[in-house]
Amino acid sequence: MAKSDDAATAPAGKSKLKMILLIVVALLLAIGVSVGATWYFMHSAQSKPAPAAETATNVKQPAIFEQMLPAFVANYNQNGRQRYLQVSISLLARNQADLDALKVHMPVIRNNLVMLFSGQSFDSLATPVGQEMLRQKVTASVQEVAQKELGKVVVEQALFTNFVLQ
Repeated sequence: MAKSDDAATAPAGKSKLKMILLIVVALLLAIGVSVGATWYFMHSAQSKPAPAAETATNVKQPAIFEQMLPAFVANYNQNGRQRYLQVSISLLARNQADLDALKVHMPVIRNNLVMLFSGQSFDSLATPVGQEMLRQKVTASVQEVAQKELGKVVVEQALFTNFVLQ
């Protein structure tokens, strides 16, 4: 009887092996097609010449950094202890005239940032992820004021040039 049991399981084992091989080959084929299509589209997009009007406007201007002085200071009460944050910010822009126009609105920007800093959790600021999220919120806040007042974003990024928690 042992021989009849082996004979019954042998074809089932071979069909499972064939099915697994078929699935692996199909996955490899799908991955290959995906990589090939991505490579094709990336290279075909780069090889197309841009229209003359686009090349003139898409030239990236050199970076201009504007330091926001004085540094921002916020205090926190954590577990009955007084804690402090000091952060220095530089704004990255590409157009000096737009940046000069934005400087007129610096009191509004500073007010919004002070409110943003004071509303943060001290624990979240102690982590790199929390600091990066705060930097992104600062960038969005500055861009929001620029969009509202000047009709354009003006500032690409707000960068923390000094970040002290105590």
